Amino acid sequence: MKIKIAYIQLLPGNDLEENLEIGKKACFEAKEKGADIALFPEMWSTGYYIPQDEKKLNDLAIKKDSDFICEFRELTAKLQMAVGITFLEANDPRPLNSVIYFDRYGKEILHYSKVHTCAFDAEKVLAEGDDFYVADLDIGEGTVKIGSMICFDREFPESARILMLKGAELILAPNACPMEINRLSALRTRAYENMVAVATCNYPEGHPDCNGRSTLFDGVPWQEEAGVADMCVFEAPGTPGVYVAELDLDKLKKHRSKDIMGDKYRHPEKYGILSDISVKDVIN
Repeated sequence: MKIKIAYIQLLPGNDLEENLEIGKKACFEAKEKGADIALFPEMWSTGYYIPQDEKKLNDLAIKKDSDFICEFRELTAKLQMAVGITFLEANDPRPLNSVIYFDRYGKEILHYSKVHTCAFDAEKVLAEGDDFYVADLDIGEGTVKIGSMICFDREFPESARILMLKGAELILAPNACPMEINRLSALRTRAYENMVAVATCNYPEGHPDCNGRSTLFDGVPWQEEAGVADMCVFEAPGTPGVYVAELDLDKLKKHRSKDIMGDKYRHPEKYGILSDISVKDVIN
């Protein structure tokens, strides 16, 4: 069983309406290229624009049942293709950085808000999400259990580890930052240590502080026949485009059944400090 993931690595427009039209057109292109799911970069509804003025911020935030979100829900059913649409979500007292995944029937299967907001920068005006979630995504010939993390979430091993413990096989990660060797290495590590695939969609060159290079790490670091394998099975160039990569789920499942990573040899009874909220500011 294989799943084709489309990366909507495009420049956003100037407002919500333009982003809706660009996004819908991109989804049609993704379907034409055979995609099972289309993934947008982080906060597509605003093009990752985060006003620091409270009124402007709240004016840009939209609800999950807004026309913008509903149009993508209807489109998934029309195209018979799942979509992960990202947006600045209206929320009291502060907006959220969110993504909603609709399956190919137009059903919402997962709604996630970024837990590790970039509170050191523009995202200090946002609220943070409260948990990590997984869901079964029907791709026709079978299902794959997906989870999601957003951009800065990838820098925390706990994000992917929790998703793995909840059963995720594929982690979908909207993004908005320069993907250089260290951030790419973090994604590679999340895939390796958890035996999960990680698909990251970024904005292209031309968008502030972004450089494309959307990736797919398949979570399979070695194979019986070929030995050591490069888990990066796809990396987009920096230029705008709708790129499609294929993930071999059977190969991943086989690796997960035989290898020693993931949850197989953990010692959670020895990890108490990880959930001790009194431990702060170790590095000053």
